[in-house]
Amino acid sequence: MNQSDFLRDLGIQHPVIQAPMAGGPSTPELVAAVSNAGGLGSLGSAYSTPEQITADIEKVRSLTGKPFNVNLFAGGYAPASPVDAAPMLALLAEIHEALHLPPPTLPAWPVNPFEDQLQAILEARPAVFSFTLGIPEPHAMARLKAARIAIFGTATTVEEGKMLEASGVTAIVAQGAEAGSHRGTFAGSFENAMVPTLELVRSLRAAVSTPIIASGGLMDGRDIAQALARGASAVQLGTAFLTCPEAGTPEAYRRAVLAAREDSTVITRAFSGRPARALLNTFISKLEGKEKVILPFPLQNALTRPMRTAAAKLGESGYLSLFVGQGVTRARALPAAELVSRLVAERQQASVTS
Repeated sequence: MNQSDFLRDLGIQHPVIQAPMAGGPSTPELVAAVSNAGGLGSLGSAYSTPEQITADIEKVRSLTGKPFNVNLFAGGYAPASPVDAAPMLALLAEIHEALHLPPPTLPAWPVNPFEDQLQAILEARPAVFSFTLGIPEPHAMARLKAARIAIFGTATTVEEGKMLEASGVTAIVAQGAEAGSHRGTFAGSFENAMVPTLELVRSLRAAVSTPIIASGGLMDGRDIAQALARGASAVQLGTAFLTCPEAGTPEAYRRAVLAAREDSTVITRAFSGRPARALLNTFISKLEGKEKVILPFPLQNALTRPMRTAAAKLGESGYLSLFVGQGVTRARALPAAELVSRLVAERQQASVTS
């Protein structure tokens, strides 16, 4: 697909993609609102059952006739193995007591749900499917292409971008070091994949011919203009949409985002077992210097879920996974359609004045 054909062929008016935020923020209402405003809304379905994915897609389609995206994790699941969970359980026991929860117990090792989730997506046929934490097997990619579903894959390095291009993706999401939530790194070390967004876009543009979607720390129209000037065909924003009223962001999480006055984000494995960027809070601080007790993904993620769920209900941000990018201080509480409109206008103004 040529750069100039990328958005047009998908029927997307503006080069603005709402990032797929798994775990609740990317509700069908948010997805539909972004798509109706001319951008591309995205369902974060990595933690959803096939039945939930089907229901969410049906809900989005009841709210918009425009294209939208559905996202899954295509890897990252550590194989089941013996672990010493006692130190982590002991640390969580104190927190559970404070949150009025039963003592924590080690859950069964979660099974990778990708194949069943993908089947639900193939049956529903959204316009776009995106993935992170790896690359689906060739047979899965072939099925997606046969269903005429556009495919976006996530790269954090030029090497990963080349691998994605070879796999036949429609576009490459260039996830820079500034991005919130989980790092999509799947080839090489996490440390070597901490490449700033604009640098990653520029390097990928020189290395691949596949359209590039810039992602990581982008919050306003000026950021968008800079990313497009570096060679991106579109941009993906997550933190910017967390505070939209349509988002399913817990209230304590929303307040923490809007209250941020400086970049207090850190990369942590505390909540899920995989490196992710989040606002520094009590739980992350409790695990500083104790990283060896953190269990692998997805076991750590399953173990901390009761804590996170209870914290959301109690409005206790200290024990929530406050995943955000480094642009968090510029978050705005705007309806999704108004935010898209402002981003477009700001981008145009930045392009005129630059």
